[in-house]
This record gives sequence, structure tokens and C-alpha cells, in this order.
Amino acid sequence: MQLLRYLSDAPLRRRVTAATNKVESFNRFSQWISFGNRSVIADNDPIEQEKAMKYNALLTNAVIFHNALDIAEIVRQLLEEGWEIDPEDLAHISPHLTEHIHRFGEYSTHELGIQPDACDPKLDVDFTPLRDQDLTAAGLGKAA
Repeated sequence: MQLLRYLSDAPLRRRVTAATNKVESFNRFSQWISFGNRSVIADNDPIEQEKAMKYNALLTNAVIFHNALDIAEIVRQLLEEGWEIDPEDLAHISPHLTEHIHRFGEYSTHELGIQPDACDPKLDVDFTPLRDQDLTAAGLGKAA
């Protein structure tokens, strides 16, 4: 029944594909972050294996968080300059960015003691149309 529903329901297929693509994007990003030893956990100790996976997940999530803060700051700057930001465009931006990361570069540690400014998670962009569109596509919202 589930397979027939999936085959006959185009919006369901789009949602499943979008969710699958997000998970695969995260997995590729996580593997890229874990570049040492070609992402192979060579230790036979289950505790050490679990530690390696958790450290990689922590590092991956920290980089994603930093990327999201950078994206939000750029959006704020564009809004201040008078640009109109379309929430549909923002919905296509992924925090799985790697171009600015120098995995094999030299890193300075003199900034470790600097207290960062508090992050502002609020963007002055109205995402309501996207939420309404998602609810309508899921069959949960009002029909147009």
C-alpha cells in the first residue's frame, strides 16, 4: 500500500526526495569533514569507534552552525543595503559549504580566548508563504 501511495502521489515523492537529498547532503558533508584516514575507523574497540563518530558529528554540526551564522549575517547585510530577500531563494541555500574551509591550512589559536558576540537567530524575512505552501502540499493546510 505504501509503495502504491508513493507511486501515485507526486507531492509525497517530492517531499521524500527532498528529505533524502538533505540527509545525503549532510552525510557527504560529514564525510568531507572527517578526511583523516579516508573516513575509515580503523580501531576495533567499539568505545573508540563511537567516540570517533561522535567527535565527527560534533565537528560537523559546529561547522554547519558557523556556516548558518555566516549566511544569516550576509542576509542581514543585504537587507540593510536595501536588497529584497525572497524566502524561496533562502530555502535553497545549504549550510553544507566547504569552499571556505582550509582543512590542510595553518590555523591561528590566538583568537581562542576572544569571547564572540551573541548570535542573533532572527532574520527579518517572512517565511510564512513557504510554511503555508508546505502545509498545502502535505494536505494539511487550506486549499487555495
